[in-house]
Amino acid sequence: MLRRSYSSFRSLVEKGELVRVAGAHDALGAVIAQQAGFDAVWSSSLEVSAARCIPDASLLTMTEYLEAASNMQKVLGIPVIADCDTGYGNNLNVVHMVHEYEAAGITAICMEDKLFPKLNSFAGGGQTLLSAEAFCGKIQAAKSAQATEDFFVVARTEALISHLSLEIALERCHAYCEAGADAVLIHSKSKTKDQVEAFLSRWNGRRPVVIVPTTYPDWHADDIAGAGVSVVIYANHGLRATVASLRETFESIRRRGDSTELEDRIAALSDVFELQQLKTWQKFDA
Repeated sequence: MLRRSYSSFRSLVEKGELVRVAGAHDALGAVIAQQAGFDAVWSSSLEVSAARCIPDASLLTMTEYLEAASNMQKVLGIPVIADCDTGYGNNLNVVHMVHEYEAAGITAICMEDKLFPKLNSFAGGGQTLLSAEAFCGKIQAAKSAQATEDFFVVARTEALISHLSLEIALERCHAYCEAGADAVLIHSKSKTKDQVEAFLSRWNGRRPVVIVPTTYPDWHADDIAGAGVSVVIYANHGLRATVASLRETFESIRRRGDSTELEDRIAALSDVFELQQLKTWQKFDA
């Protein structure tokens, strides 16, 4: 099968088990994430922009991000959840975004409550938030635009990223649920899980909670599930591993003058052909 059927992201969340998601920026990385056993793939705006060697700062268009997410979903048997930044503009842009992503087979998107254009949460400098009222309008626009009940909208608050209080983060997330969000993503760049745990202790399971433990990586998945998290996204580890591996590989070849030392540590071409489903394609030319 060159195109595969897959369950919706909502159906995974509704099972009640921790949904583990890996970030990717192209179909190859997405397939490798699926082979590793992840439940879904995060079409990461950081990874997609980094693959073009430009900052994650709303420089690419919705069409470019959509193409990346769509290319992933076409080859996967698991769902893609698309990182859609601030929704690419105002409420009208959000409606257009939902129409286009849903038509492309994407069953879940995530929007964050920062101003457009946004800057990556881990970059230096301040992060200015959109008003809660205005972001609720975006959520309502997204939910009114979806064509199927399965489409899943995650509302992400950057309150803690912006050094606002836990109270404000909770207030925003409650308002986002009132506006129709299917889940909330509480984002933190603390070096420990304390902020997120404090949020969870007061959330009372109103909607599923999504976390991205980039800066607090020592939180085990079993303990994450036990704390009441529904979805955990390992958002950029594939990108970072790729950068480190490519740098090591290319520097070794350049330094040594040949690739002999590397051959038993890099994928064989047969592995690449399998990922490309080459044999399946060749049957059409038999």
